Amino acid sequence: MVPLSRPASAGHPPPQRGEGSALRLALAATLTLTLAACQPSQEEPGPPPVRPVLSTLAEPTENVIFGPFAGTVEPRYQSQLGFQIGGRVVARDVTVGDVVKKGQRLAALDPIVSRFDLTRAEAELADAKAQAENAAATEARTRRLMEGGNVTQAQLDAAVARRDTAQARLAQAGASLQKARDQIGYTELHADFDGVVTQRLAEIGQVVSPGQGIVTLARPETREAVVDIPETLVGAMPKDGVFTVSLQSAPEITARGRVREVAPFADTGTRTRRIRMTLENPGPAFRLGATITVSLVRPTPRRFFLPATALLSTDGRRSVWIVSDETGGKRQVTRRDVTLAAEPDGGPRIAVGGGLQPGERVVVAGVHSLSDGQPVRLPDEPH
Repeated sequence: MVPLSRPASAGHPPPQRGEGSALRLALAATLTLTLAACQPSQEEPGPPPVRPVLSTLAEPTENVIFGPFAGTVEPRYQSQLGFQIGGRVVARDVTVGDVVKKGQRLAALDPIVSRFDLTRAEAELADAKAQAENAAATEARTRRLMEGGNVTQAQLDAAVARRDTAQARLAQAGASLQKARDQIGYTELHADFDGVVTQRLAEIGQVVSPGQGIVTLARPETREAVVDIPETLVGAMPKDGVFTVSLQSAPEITARGRVREVAPFADTGTRTRRIRMTLENPGPAFRLGATITVSLVRPTPRRFFLPATALLSTDGRRSVWIVSDETGGKRQVTRRDVTLAAEPDGGPRIAVGGGLQPGERVVVAGVHSLSDGQPVRLPDEPH
C-alpha cells in the first residue's frame, strides 16, 4: 500500500500538497483496473444445438394397390349328398380330396332292414295276386249264375266289388314291392357327377336320418377366389376391376379374377364382407382349398405417400421439412410447401402430389419444434 502521508522526521521534509493528490489519483485508477479485471466478461451466443430427427426418403409411386387380401380357392357349384332313407353307415369309400367319377359309390348303409322290407313286399304281392285271382273267378261264377236266375243282382254286385277291391290291393302290393326294391338301391350313395370330395360329414357306425349330409361334392371345372374384405373398404373396391390372384405358396403363379358376388351383409364377428371372384383360365396349380392373395393395381398420377406426422399445417400453409445433404459434416432442415393429392382422411398416411422430388429426405416426427435452417443429424450418424 502507498501511504497517503507520513510524519515528518528529521532529515525528511513533509510532502507537498500537489504530490498527495497525484498519489490518490494513481491509487484510484489502479483499483478501478483491478475491479474491472475481476468481473467476468459477457459470453457471445454459441451456435444452435444439433437436433436428431427421424426421416424417410420420398419415393414416388404411379400405381395404387387395393389390397392385398388373403383368401382361398373354392368351387362355384357344390352339393351336399345324403341318403334318402335312414340307417346305420357301414361303409364310407371316399375322403376329403378324393376325385370321384359319376356313379361311383361314396358310402353305404346296412341293408338288412331294407331286405326285410323287400321280402315282406314280395309276400304281400303274392297274397294280393292270389286274392285278386280268387275274386275274379268268384265274380265270373256269380255272373253265370245270374244269367240262369240262380242268384240275385245284389250278390252279383257284391262279387264285382270284391273283385275290384282285390285288383286294387294287387296294384298297391305291386307299388310297395317297387318301393322296397328302390329302398334297397337307396342303401348305397353314388356320385351324381364328376367332382372332388371337399367335406366329410359322417363316419362308419353312425346312424343317420333321411337327407342328412354324408359328403360334400364339388365341381372342379368352375373355380372361384373367395376373400373377406373389411366393410370399410368395400365401398372403395372397383366392381369392374380385374384383380390379380396369386398363390401364397408360389407368388409367381397368377391368374385374373373378376368380382361375381358381394355379400349383402357383413359378418357380425369380423365385420367383413365375403367377395366371390370368378377365375379366368386358372392353371392346375389353383387347386380347391389353395390359399391365395388377391390385389388390384390401378395407375394413378405420380404421388408420394408419407406418414401423416410429416405434414406441417399452419396459417393455411401445408409444408414439410426437407433434410439437406451432408455438407461439411453438417445437415440442416428447410421448410417447403407441398400440395396434397387427396385430403387427409385421418389415416396414418398422406398423399403428396407436388412439391417433392424423388430421393429427398423428409422429416416425419417433431415437425412443430423445428426452425428453418436448423442443424440436424440422423439417428445413425455420430454426434
